[in-house]
Amino acid sequence: MSSAADLDLLADLLRRAKRDGAEAADAVLVRSAGLSQAVRLGTPEKLEREESQDVGLRVLIGRRQAVVSTNDFSAAGLEALAERAVAMARVVPEDPWCGLADPAQLAREIADLELCDPTEPPASLLLERATLAEEAARAVPGITNSEGAEAGWGTSRVALAASNGFAGAYAVSSHSLSVAVIGGTGDGMERDYDYARSVWGDTLEAPAAVGRRAGERTVRRLGPRKADTARLPVVYEPRVAGGLIGHLAGAVSGTAVARGTSFLKDKLGQALFQPGITIWDDPTRRRGHRSRPFDGEGLPAQRRAVIEQGRLTGWTLDLATARQLGMASTGSAGRGTSAPPGPSVSNLYLAPGTQSPAALIGGIERGLYITELMGMGVNGVTGDYSRGAAGFWIEKGELAYPVAEVTVAGNLKEMFLRLTPADDLAFRTGMDAPTCLIEGMTIAGR
Repeated sequence: MSSAADLDLLADLLRRAKRDGAEAADAVLVRSAGLSQAVRLGTPEKLEREESQDVGLRVLIGRRQAVVSTNDFSAAGLEALAERAVAMARVVPEDPWCGLADPAQLAREIADLELCDPTEPPASLLLERATLAEEAARAVPGITNSEGAEAGWGTSRVALAASNGFAGAYAVSSHSLSVAVIGGTGDGMERDYDYARSVWGDTLEAPAAVGRRAGERTVRRLGPRKADTARLPVVYEPRVAGGLIGHLAGAVSGTAVARGTSFLKDKLGQALFQPGITIWDDPTRRRGHRSRPFDGEGLPAQRRAVIEQGRLTGWTLDLATARQLGMASTGSAGRGTSAPPGPSVSNLYLAPGTQSPAALIGGIERGLYITELMGMGVNGVTGDYSRGAAGFWIEKGELAYPVAEVTVAGNLKEMFLRLTPADDLAFRTGMDAPTCLIEGMTIAGR
């Protein structure tokens, strides 16, 4: 099926909904396919393929709305979908903030962001990628076992149409590779992993490089000690630093702010970070992991600074939360097939600083370099932060020895103000940050 055919199907579904009594409606259709190949100790373990299709219809009658989805695309299935949605919308409680976009707000052009690699890789290529990655990891001296490697590919096509006149579609793809291995023996075993992701297959990192890095990371963790309990500088490697801006994303979500459940609800326009720090949300990034040419309500995608020169510039808003807060949507509506739109970030990243990671670490007399975080100890209402951690102890500007069974604690408002980014930003996940130094965190060890 083509995108044009999908949009025709949605137009027909909207006509059915209007005929059955809907005052306004929109619908989203998603077709997905995926393929994955796993290997362990050189032997293929699984080969999986999945395909799915789903369509969701949102119906509005006055200030009431209902969302119903189905994977039955037959005429009878679509007719039943429209009837159920309209019937539900007549009886649900009113939502004073719901509603479609004004036609003047809609995206007029759909940019080509190069989000879909048109070539589906054969299973043999995925097997080769996984095998090469695991072989490279197991070849690192000190590696004694493997949890395996997995290579994957996926693609999705999204179509959105609404009774306000919007109709658009785009496709995305993803190539991925991960490998996890074990080093040491007996009670001294340690595990680590590495991964790579890309939108296009020809830019996926070489499997041998990913595997070698996974093996080296694992061996470096052998023989960990417990760290001292102290209040010291903490350095987050990029793989875990992205979580810090993930906490920021949750706190600036229009949903949390409108409900009063964000620790930043009264911080709009205030300095949260040091001057010079900028955090971007950029759905227009070419070949970005979370890019999109329009949002889940048909508004144009737009690059914006969530944090500019350290200050919080605004919230992440869809139409409903924007209306509730008396603001304008930031074109940030995310959308599935079974629920109304809601605010969500796209490619969120912390702009790099000016110092190298070595320079940041080199200025620390004693501290902790974090490579792994455990647990979910973050309170979105107060900003209190407490996570299990592992990594390396810093002595006189050098990584001295591995540490484990450590807890790091603080409050995100204070942590943000004390954060200094390094210059090693890489776009790996869609929520990315460079190495980050945070001064004065509590480290609980022995």
